[in-house]
Amino acid sequence: MTELLIRRRKGMTSVKEMPVLQDGPPPGGFPAIRYARRIPNSGPGGVVIFLVASSVVSYGLYQVGQGNRKRRAYKQEKFEARKAILPFIQAEEDARFVREKQKYLEEEARIMANVPGWKVGESVYHTKKWRPPAARRIYADYQ
Repeated sequence: MTELLIRRRKGMTSVKEMPVLQDGPPPGGFPAIRYARRIPNSGPGGVVIFLVASSVVSYGLYQVGQGNRKRRAYKQEKFEARKAILPFIQAEEDARFVREKQKYLEEEARIMANVPGWKVGESVYHTKKWRPPAARRIYADYQ
């Protein structure tokens, strides 16, 4: 009865009277569903990365080699300069040693003046073998 009042026509008495309207796909069908995993290409490939890394490492090792060559040349130059002035430095050291040795002998003569039989400058070691002078002892006494 409600159907008659609202729509002004007789309503259905059964579900079987309903018109058959089935939901279906649109004409031409539904679009394909993407279910495969597709990762976008987000950078260079492995070969490119390997080549770039190899290039960077090669350049770095080249720079290390160039630095080693330069350092070796500076070291050689320094060695040659020292070798050239070595005789002058040795002459200065010899002159300094003679002055210090003279001071040392004068000090020894002053200290041992009252000791009978003491010979100034004579080695206390009774050997024929030559020993280099104890330069450190001379440095320690007169600095």
